[in-house]
Amino acid sequence: MSAPEDIKFYFFHHHHYSEIPPDEDKYESTMVDYPNALYDPVKGHELYKRHLRTVVLADELGFDGIAINEHHNMVYSMTPTVSVMAGAIVNATKQARIQVAGVPINLEYPNRVAEEYAMLDVMSGGRMEFAFPLGTGMEYWANAGTINPTTARARFRESLEVITKAWTQDGPNRHDGDFYTYRFLNPFLRPYQQPRPKCFIVGTGSKETVQLAVDYDMGYSIVFVPIANQLRAFNQMRELAAAKGREIDPDDLTVVVMAYVADTDEEAVREARPHIEKFFSWFHRVPPKYLVPPGYVTTDEFLRRVSDVAMAEGKKATWDDMVAIGRIACGSADTVADTIRQWCDEAGCARVNVVCELGDMPEWKTVKNMTKFATEVIPKLRAGGATVAAGDGREPAAAGVR
Repeated sequence: MSAPEDIKFYFFHHHHYSEIPPDEDKYESTMVDYPNALYDPVKGHELYKRHLRTVVLADELGFDGIAINEHHNMVYSMTPTVSVMAGAIVNATKQARIQVAGVPINLEYPNRVAEEYAMLDVMSGGRMEFAFPLGTGMEYWANAGTINPTTARARFRESLEVITKAWTQDGPNRHDGDFYTYRFLNPFLRPYQQPRPKCFIVGTGSKETVQLAVDYDMGYSIVFVPIANQLRAFNQMRELAAAKGREIDPDDLTVVVMAYVADTDEEAVREARPHIEKFFSWFHRVPPKYLVPPGYVTTDEFLRRVSDVAMAEGKKATWDDMVAIGRIACGSADTVADTIRQWCDEAGCARVNVVCELGDMPEWKTVKNMTKFATEVIPKLRAGGATVAAGDGREPAAAGVR
């Protein structure tokens, strides 16, 4: 399997609250119950300004798009309302597409999400894309407690139905569902892109979310789970789509890559490793009890998720764990280009969400990394110029650096 030459690179930014307390070891989790007394709004203000500078730079450097997401009750993200952040980015950028990935729609009113997203698409002149997550398990601990995790997937499916109906059917319409009832489903704003913007389902590889992507004719974007699980999900999507007469295009599949580029492999690992380790050990510190609330997934899916220490309980992850199973590409421009090309060939995907700002990385490293990735790595991949030929049997070089 091979990926096309027109791979799209989206700068994926998490908007971390990057201040880490000196007594960090006393906190079991930085999600759900991490004390909000530790949030300093003055530092938060400065971080918002820095984060906006970063996404503007991504636009100026020529990344195809900017991807942002939403999370609640956690230092991992200072974006509890991604539509507000997207509005700021729409007005601060000129060329890049903007992917909102996104509001956990089954924790919201889907007609309102349809309106907000249509508004963003019109404001941007049709630069928007939307990726719909079920919502991490942590989001269910952060809501009012009125959403039962056991109904999460059914509610998610109905929310997708409401949104797509609002975008593509002339209203007013009536909707009588199991979770939502609308006498007048009639959002006045319609998307700039017709019949609707390109959309993805965001998941971790469960068959249920893959099936949703097929049923609603959307792409599939997979997050931080082991590579083997990602490939299994993509193959499953192709099989399910073929059964419905649909062919999955490489542009329908997205992988997330943590990348750091320097002049040599050794320099890249030396500069990036502490921040990648901190990403998992601090920013992604979540015990299984919050990761998968009761009823959120099937028993088999629960066992699959909590069995992987490197992704499920980041505090215990080692560097070897992370680079052995995850998409972490640290090295020279040749090394990173070779690695990403092989990953895209293996997965048959043409979209890469690139994480260039990792954990508590200082701004100078972020700017250096973004600039080298945009000016040295992307051109090699655009020209098909990675130095390792697909299928030659070599392990991607970055994945072998310890």
